[in-house]
Amino acid sequence: MSTDPLELGRVTDRRPPFKYSVLARVWFSDTDAQGVVYYGRYLPYFDHARTEYHRHLGRITIPDAEFVMRASHVEYEAPARFDDLVESFVRISRIGRTSVTYDYAAYRLPDDTLMTTATQTIVLVDVEERRPRPVPEELRSLIRAFEGADLEE
Repeated sequence: MSTDPLELGRVTDRRPPFKYSVLARVWFSDTDAQGVVYYGRYLPYFDHARTEYHRHLGRITIPDAEFVMRASHVEYEAPARFDDLVESFVRISRIGRTSVTYDYAAYRLPDDTLMTTATQTIVLVDVEERRPRPVPEELRSLIRAFEGADLEE
């Protein structure tokens, strides 16, 4: 696991089975005409959480392959507003043969109100052929070591 001092997320046990979270402040540009966070702005919060999660695990280069988004499902529970502090939790819940599934939950602090949950699945594809390819064991091992028994394979 990384000990990079520039890591913006943190290991946490506040919301099992989540083990990692990232803080973000709601900017004015994140809000819509009603003064609440525009629904589409939660995806960048989750992208940020996923990036920091992988920074914590340790970056792995997979030559001639990249992950692409296959599916994204979001449920909205409560609004966030300008200047609210949002804690986004992220975990990898499942690794398939060629795919990885992430779960997310965003809470408003300090009242700990659940604002939104999401699930996203990404698929590893060959850069040239644009066809799925197996998730390498090196990445599986890193994720397994962090997620433990909560990971489905």
